Amino acid sequence: MALVTGAAGGIGSAVALAMAEQGLSVAALDVCGKAVRGLAEDLTARSHRVGAYTVDVADEASVEAAVASVEAEMGAVTAVVNVAGVLRWGAVTGFPSREWREVFDVNTLGVFHVSRAAARAMVPRGSGSIVTVSSDAAAVPRAALAAYAASKAAATHFTLCLGLELGPHGIRCNVVSPGSTDTAMRRVLWEKGPSSPAAAPGNDPSAFRPGVPLGGVARPEDVADAVAFLTSRRAQHVTLHDLRVDGGASLGA
Repeated sequence: MALVTGAAGGIGSAVALAMAEQGLSVAALDVCGKAVRGLAEDLTARSHRVGAYTVDVADEASVEAAVASVEAEMGAVTAVVNVAGVLRWGAVTGFPSREWREVFDVNTLGVFHVSRAAARAMVPRGSGSIVTVSSDAAAVPRAALAAYAASKAAATHFTLCLGLELGPHGIRCNVVSPGSTDTAMRRVLWEKGPSSPAAAPGNDPSAFRPGVPLGGVARPEDVADAVAFLTSRRAQHVTLHDLRVDGGASLGA
């Protein structure tokens, strides 16, 4: 049974579908209750078993209660995919502390909350897989994306450290790091015009898009395919790995 956070988003919904198509029941978690219920209804209509849970991953109590409910209602969680994330951009000199905390609350603290709750359930069973969807920005600096990049770097390193701790318990922990991906969150960034605040010095959206050797941007399905591999038996001897899905944009960094 797979638990997916941020399941109502572009990458999250693609991951939920990929997990379902592998024959897994899916617990779809998202802060937007209406959207995640719609996803669950759509996948259920396609003969998949999907449950919807409204959860704020930044809220420790909410996460603990959700994981307990999922295990009681849908069965033992065997795979967890941390997809929930937020993007805020702007030059550091003008970046609000409130937005910095918001980014870290979701992108880093949320990964900790969900992974810890899942690990507590997995350890006694001696098996499981945890995948965090991070970003190639965790390894390659991006102009005007300091908060996002730093939060993803923290989430990446946390997940790899967790894998070191959980390996003896038969639990694998890996990271998938997409580059630019065609999602609603990224389109907001790309479509900002020259008159918008985001186009001020240090906030130029074009600076977020380095050259991509393969050309173009990824589809959410490309990221979901990588996640599906890492949670499957085909990757049973893969852990503490950061798989880049960025068309080569990070140049192997």
